[in-house]
Amino acid sequence: MTDTKASTRARVGPLLRRAAEAEAAMWRSLYLWARRRPLPLGPGDEPFGYLGVVKPILGIFIGLSVVEIPIFDLIVTHVVPWRPARWIVLGLGVWGLLWMIGLFASMTIHPHVVGDRGLRVRLSSGIDIWIPWTDIEALRKRYRSLPSSKSVQVEQEGDRQVLHISVGSQTSIDVLLRRPTTFDLPKGRSTPMNELRLYADDPDGLLRSARGTPASNTVSR
Repeated sequence: MTDTKASTRARVGPLLRRAAEAEAAMWRSLYLWARRRPLPLGPGDEPFGYLGVVKPILGIFIGLSVVEIPIFDLIVTHVVPWRPARWIVLGLGVWGLLWMIGLFASMTIHPHVVGDRGLRVRLSSGIDIWIPWTDIEALRKRYRSLPSSKSVQVEQEGDRQVLHISVGSQTSIDVLLRRPTTFDLPKGRSTPMNELRLYADDPDGLLRSARGTPASNTVSR
């Protein structure tokens, strides 16, 4: 029994820690976005966003949340006799709305970055991967639709490991690596990867801005 409790604590502890870190990062992103303070870029760095494919969906969810808050408040006020229930539901509704706006803000202020020394791949505030040009063999434009909606996916292609950093179940750029490379991910260090695939709204612009690495011929969907 003691071993079971210890095992449960070992699993739950990291989950709670990641949840707390994600919550804090969301509020920080919301603050920076509201104050119009994007994260600083170095000399020669160029940002490339990836919000376009999910922006309409986020907009719909945010709009629905705005409409739902007064509706649920009205229903709870007239149906539930326990007065604190109204404030609990109202608080949860406002928190949910701010969380959605915070997600939008986080994806806005954490773009991919092309710099003189390498490529920085980001997704919201949870993924931040820097790859020097010396580790990149080639960049290719190729649109892919993935069967899963998970933002981080690992795929085995023959004897090669591929890491997908997707947005809206899509990627648009393939990053071919010169050697198997591990990356820091939200759940820990990855296994060695041969390729990383990411989504950018403007893959052509990103390829044009790439320095120090060959960009292969464009491959369209």
